[in-house]
Amino acid sequence: MDNQTIYALSTVQGRSGVAVIRISGPMALDTVKFLTNINPQTIKPRYAYFSPLHNSSGEVLDHALVLYFKAPHSFTGEDIVELQTHGSKAVISSVLSALSSLKGFRYASAGEFSKRAFLNHKMDLTQAEGLADLIDAETSEQQKFAIRQIEGNLKNLYESWREQLLKVLAHLEAYIDFPDEELPPELINNLENTVFKIISAIEYHLSGNNIGESMRDGFRVVILGAPNAGKSSLINALTSRDAVIVSDIAGTTRDAIDIHMDINGYPVIFTDTAGLRETGEEIERQGIAIAYRKASDSDLVINLFDGCENIHQPLENIDKTKIISVANKADKLSPQTISYLNSQGIITISAKYKQGLDTLLSAISDNIKQRVTDNSGLLITRHRYTEALKNTINHLKQFNLSKEIELAAEDIRLSARELGKITGFIEVDEILNKIFSSFCIGK
Repeated sequence: MDNQTIYALSTVQGRSGVAVIRISGPMALDTVKFLTNINPQTIKPRYAYFSPLHNSSGEVLDHALVLYFKAPHSFTGEDIVELQTHGSKAVISSVLSALSSLKGFRYASAGEFSKRAFLNHKMDLTQAEGLADLIDAETSEQQKFAIRQIEGNLKNLYESWREQLLKVLAHLEAYIDFPDEELPPELINNLENTVFKIISAIEYHLSGNNIGESMRDGFRVVILGAPNAGKSSLINALTSRDAVIVSDIAGTTRDAIDIHMDINGYPVIFTDTAGLRETGEEIERQGIAIAYRKASDSDLVINLFDGCENIHQPLENIDKTKIISVANKADKLSPQTISYLNSQGIITISAKYKQGLDTLLSAISDNIKQRVTDNSGLLITRHRYTEALKNTINHLKQFNLSKEIELAAEDIRLSARELGKITGFIEVDEILNKIFSSFCIGK
């Protein structure tokens, strides 16, 4: 990290009522000295001041609110000045231009404010990535879990495991210094028991089947069924628009089509697929293969069939726990038939008349909610967490006090290092740029 003072627009680029320009670094207070009428010697941290903003020629650019956050009690841990200006393009451009003329100032790179916060120990990497998820959150549940991550839920979990491993390592290192002494049997049992418990805890944590990544990117719900079962009609009914083409001609849908929705706060991606049937047409066959592949990779599968034909085809080679069976065209079914289907655990709907959709959506959100609850709300939100946790387990499973104590200590050291990669409490320069470059400018 260089010692320059950085600045950037922290609100959305374009016309708005208010724009926030953030300045962070050792010379942040020079902004007050050169751009405002406020005496920087008298300015109080966390007080709002109203002042004209002017450039080096004395030309007034705007009248703005000025706030000062004194290090280390700021987002980045450095001195920060925020300018709340009017949000016109002309004002924003002129203020940024005035800042660029100050010596020792430069425009911030993507995510640099958050990166400085990490480097100044204001947050760990999981909290920084939780902040990125909060900025990108589109649903209430995404917002909720991002805030939990910012508050340190994942950090505390991973650091608790790492601290336990460091205690194990400390015991081993102590005996490495005294090679003539043997480890007491009681200590051996305690160390092996600690490692076993950590392995079990991490394996349970990993058993969530990527729920956290689905929470961030969207839970995938694939609709499978025979041609003309009403898959495309269901998509259109759910979205209340003609999102996909509906036709009585079998095989109209050839490729998978994704539709994004917010269901009770959970981000859901519905995928309409080609009708499942035997066909000699090559393009349609490829579409069916894609449908099965999408279903295999999905979080849930809606097995949709025409209730009038009363042919419920079970889906082979797909996890039964993620299948929701749905009979369409309930408007043409007798109450007795509907009652029978419901007794078999089959949801009845009419895509044409939008009947039963609330029941279907509730079943989807209840299924997702249960999966999240089963994981105690501590979700693995990044693939890199999964990889580091798997590596941790691999090293711990090689731990054995029947081999040379130096080798056993190395297994613990490597496993602790893998956990440290997640939170950033080791040298992780190789991953920092990748993480923070995905942030927006001004954050």
